[in-house]
Amino acid sequence: MSTSVRIPQGDDTMKVELTVKEMMALAGVKFNNNHLVGASAKKKLQEAIEVHYHIEENRPLN
Repeated sequence: MSTSVRIPQGDDTMKVELTVKEMMALAGVKFNNNHLVGASAKKKLQEAIEVHYHIEENRPLN
């Protein structure tokens, strides 16, 4: 069983500003003393996608 995912404009480019540590965390480097590095990078990517594609997500307020 295979699943096919189609992303409109999937080959378009975007620019997201990350620190070197954030980039390394996304590449798989583990920062044992700071687990927030990877979370910060993922958050920046998610926000960039939401802004670029005008996605409004209903998130629960904490």
